Amino acid sequence: MRNCENYRFIERHRPWRDLTFKFYSDGALTIIDNAVDEVITPRELKGESYDFYVRRRIAFIKQDLNAKQSKYA
Repeated sequence: MRNCENYRFIERHRPWRDLTFKFYSDGALTIIDNAVDEVITPRELKGESYDFYVRRRIAFIKQDLNAKQSKYA
């Protein structure tokens, strides 16, 4: 079963994009630009939206490592 964590991020500076980040339990990621309802890639992120993405990805990796450590330790 593939779980998903959704995060909404609205940029504070131009171009003021409204983004939804979907982090899936299997490591997959979907980023949706809500204004145009299109999927974008992490390469298209800049500034604070890229920083948000990196921080959430690191948190996901840490959480996954801790879960695996607990399971196999």
